[in-house]
Amino acid sequence: MAVKKILRMGDAQLLRQAVEVTNFDGEELKELLADMRDTMQALDGVGLAAPQIGINLRIVIFGVESNPRYPDAEPVPETVLINPVITPLSQTKEDGWEGCLSVPGMRGLVPRFTRLRYQGRDESGALIDRTASGFHARVVQHECDHLDGILYPMRIVDMRHFGFSSELFPDSDVQDE
Repeated sequence: MAVKKILRMGDAQLLRQAVEVTNFDGEELKELLADMRDTMQALDGVGLAAPQIGINLRIVIFGVESNPRYPDAEPVPETVLINPVITPLSQTKEDGWEGCLSVPGMRGLVPRFTRLRYQGRDESGALIDRTASGFHARVVQHECDHLDGILYPMRIVDMRHFGFSSELFPDSDVQDE
């Protein structure tokens, strides 16, 4: 469909609480999901939340086989997750470097739960109920945070571990836009 403009950190729309999707039958949902997929693919993202393109709905998409922004990440299944609920399966957290299309060119070390269960609906309204760990769990948490107006820098514990990708990883090919 179309590549949409990504809202950047500082835009008040990114701080809103997104509202639940109630209609799974309309063309609007299909068009929105097509736009989200096109946008994520065009920007080499591993995930995208509807609020990042200015749509205040509880929808995230994610998935990756391989990605130049996260070269060491394991594959994550392509998923449309609507009205998600996340339940940690352990209180264990792990720090990991994150970037975001709404915070271009920067990375931060963010603690996330290592194992979780996520539930929600797919684009047709069918139930999704999965467990995830590692990078998959990190991606789900990162994207779902957007639905509650949370950007990853808000989760950083030590701001010494936040900065421009080119400064933090000068010898790396991993650079954000």
